[in-house]
Amino acid sequence: MSIEETAAAAARTYAAQRPELERLTKLFIEFVTELLDDAGINYVSITGRTKSVESFAAKAARTIVAADGETVAMYGDPLTEITDQIGVRVVTYLRGDVTAVAEVLSDQFSVFDDRDMGQETARQGRFGYSSRHLLVAPDPLKPLPAAYAELKGRTASVQLRSILQHAWAEFEHDVRYKGTIPVEQAPDLDRRFTLAAGLLELADREFTEIRDRLQASMEGQQVPSGQDDPRISSADLATFLAGQFQDARWSRTDHYAWISGLLLELGITSLEELTGLLRSIDLAGINARMGYRHPPAAVRRLDDALLAVFGQRYIALHGNQHREGALRARLEKLRA
Repeated sequence: MSIEETAAAAARTYAAQRPELERLTKLFIEFVTELLDDAGINYVSITGRTKSVESFAAKAARTIVAADGETVAMYGDPLTEITDQIGVRVVTYLRGDVTAVAEVLSDQFSVFDDRDMGQETARQGRFGYSSRHLLVAPDPLKPLPAAYAELKGRTASVQLRSILQHAWAEFEHDVRYKGTIPVEQAPDLDRRFTLAAGLLELADREFTEIRDRLQASMEGQQVPSGQDDPRISSADLATFLAGQFQDARWSRTDHYAWISGLLLELGITSLEELTGLLRSIDLAGINARMGYRHPPAAVRRLDDALLAVFGQRYIALHGNQHREGALRARLEKLRA
């Protein structure tokens, strides 16, 4: 068959398989979300897409010039060689969190490719597109939760960006691919895009510095307890944990509310009680036994401490029903 015929046949097969791929894409999104939530990573959003038939067909039809000068197909077997059929995007608040997400994913997945486009651009002495691209599949040597068993052997392209990198990339893509740029204006617009990329990188660094200074200033800070709700408020808990675990990242806002509910189930309704509990245990030792490759977020540090102290009682709490298996595995590690 000709290159065009091979590409067309692959596109027809892909079109028939796409509904199943859409379902698997949703599973990948759920799995990545569960991994990052369990690790306490603070992110803005986790989304995904299944490659469109049109996009697949165009990619399958690409050609290259071989060493002998002959034009050949870029993909001999498009259905297996086009690896971005399933795509997942994680947007974080800060650039440093992109590294943390990549490390969490590499713990669970086999990583076949890892390209940091921002570093590649920087090595060229330029500002511009910044995004980290991973090609992953579930690691066959690690246990895969039953709910995600169908992902075994499946690959996904995972794109990691900070929210400022995402804003630049989306706007740049919209202008370049959906707008019409007069030839005489292209150099000036290129310059302006470069300037904007540099400013956003600077803003990312400043936001990181702001976060780090705020966390450092929270050590020992006293927070008033609320009188109307028996739970420790999310805001109070966030301030307290930032001071308690200064090396930890901030957690997602909803995670503070969630673990406050677990504290209520344990009968801990004040920061004084929580302070006494944490002072009675070896927090550094707990963290060392968990062996994290990246600093876990504040709520995860508290979660580990409560698991270490209360064991099976903590696992059995109503608010932990959705993760009993994961907690048991972590408890075994803590007690090893």
